[in-house]
Amino acid sequence: MTMIKPVDLLREGKKEEMWQMCCGFIDLDIEQFMTIQRQLMMEQIELLKASSLGRKLMRGAMPSTIDEFRTLVPLTTYDDYIPELTEKMEDSLPARPAQWVRTSGYTGKYEIKWIPMSERFVEELEVLCAAIVILCMADYRGDMRRMKEHLKVLSTFASPPYASGVIASLLQKAVNCDFLPSNADELTFIDKVKQGFSQALDEGLDGFGGLPSVLVTVGEQLKQQSNRMDKKELLKRRRALIRVLKGKMKSRFARRAMLPRDLWTVKGILGGGTDSAVFKKRVNELWGRTPLELYAGSEGGIYAAQAWDYSTMTFTPNLNFYEFIPEREHFKWQMDHSYKPQTVLLDEVKEGEVYELILTNLHGGALTRYRVGDVVRVRSLRNEAADINLPQIVFERRADDLIDIAGFGRLTERVIWEAIETAGVGYVDWTARKEIVDDRAFLHIYLEPSVSPVPAEKTFTAELYRRFRELDKQYNFNIYSIFGEDEEPPLDLPLKVSYLSPGSFRRYIVQRQNEGADLGHLKPPHINPSDAVLAALSEQAVEVERVVVKATERVNAQ
Repeated sequence: MTMIKPVDLLREGKKEEMWQMCCGFIDLDIEQFMTIQRQLMMEQIELLKASSLGRKLMRGAMPSTIDEFRTLVPLTTYDDYIPELTEKMEDSLPARPAQWVRTSGYTGKYEIKWIPMSERFVEELEVLCAAIVILCMADYRGDMRRMKEHLKVLSTFASPPYASGVIASLLQKAVNCDFLPSNADELTFIDKVKQGFSQALDEGLDGFGGLPSVLVTVGEQLKQQSNRMDKKELLKRRRALIRVLKGKMKSRFARRAMLPRDLWTVKGILGGGTDSAVFKKRVNELWGRTPLELYAGSEGGIYAAQAWDYSTMTFTPNLNFYEFIPEREHFKWQMDHSYKPQTVLLDEVKEGEVYELILTNLHGGALTRYRVGDVVRVRSLRNEAADINLPQIVFERRADDLIDIAGFGRLTERVIWEAIETAGVGYVDWTARKEIVDDRAFLHIYLEPSVSPVPAEKTFTAELYRRFRELDKQYNFNIYSIFGEDEEPPLDLPLKVSYLSPGSFRRYIVQRQNEGADLGHLKPPHINPSDAVLAALSEQAVEVERVVVKATERVNAQ
């Protein structure tokens, strides 16, 4: 029997049924959610028992219940799937893959991580791809007003088999949207944007997706392109010319440069990643719509998504079985790696608590009690504004992306990024780590300015510290207030800023490209870079003019 697909319901005009099929998970209560989880997990246990990889991962155990499974089967990392996944040994898997997804591995160990998706997993993921399209355009529960075939979508994704490319491909199948440009797979990111922009002037633009920092970059590029358009070329393209003239009128009326939102009324934007909280306001300023935040990954597809209130995210029940390591259990394991941390299920999580995510792929997937390396925070046990009766989460950080400094608090990538973004100095990129000099620990931020002149490093450090103190009121990372609001900061702040020379991050990326690095290894990490990474970034450092400036426009070179 052929499975009904979301696009079938869309073509038949059955929009209410399509909403229920794709977005019905937000109407579940916790008991219904767990019933789905347990039923699918029991099916998965049987598939694991019947496969050689499953028996290897379960160390010979043959659990007959989910409790036995959680007690007897150890937690895993990608090392446990070598060589079965790295060599694509399909006969060893619980189900034959319909799709392989790749993501970056570890340099010198395995450059690529391959993740298999079974046919049923891909079918379920396609439904959720339709769900995120619907939700990013919805203003309330059941809102299908903007949903139609042939939505014009700017291509800002990687190509398959990268996860974002696989999701984009399934999204296109799910709702029959049109990517701009149509030959995106053959182009570089910059050329995709240029050609997509040109095509959208004629055909219109309904939406797009990507990391919010990248969406800002795209918006800034389109802003620059829109003000440098070839007038002779536009005269040959009536629809494009009308669109540009209307956009210029809107911008002149607002007394500002023309923005992408003057050219198009975008119906929906998809975003995700650590930088969502940092850049969503800027995305809204450029495009006129807030990006809907997703929590997704190569290892398990779409985990969670926001609703129409753009606040917290709700887990999806049918792709992965979720377990959660409480923060105290995680710290016990950090102190002693032989310790086996206990997990809880979604119906056992507590409001305000932080958890490391553990997942088991369903529908014949391979990853079993897998440590994704992500940490989430449960903000509440239900979403009052959207009337969703399931625990609500936000992405907190990567498990290893935590800098703990006495007197300064426990800092995540998101907190540091927000402090830098709001400090009023344009930058290309940054990296930060904990350093110790003369038994004194401090946060050292290495930042490449995008403008000149820039403040003295000491001046910028003091301003950055004030931003951290403001953010502590929101995130409660327990910064210790060592000077008053109107006082000058002391010389021994547990914080230091060092400027990198112009082009530092671009040179690093070029160097990594020349070394043949995978796409996921081109950029240096934001948190805890190695000595080798810092040495590469610090080459050709130059002294910068030190003059205080109040605010600059950010140029993102991602």
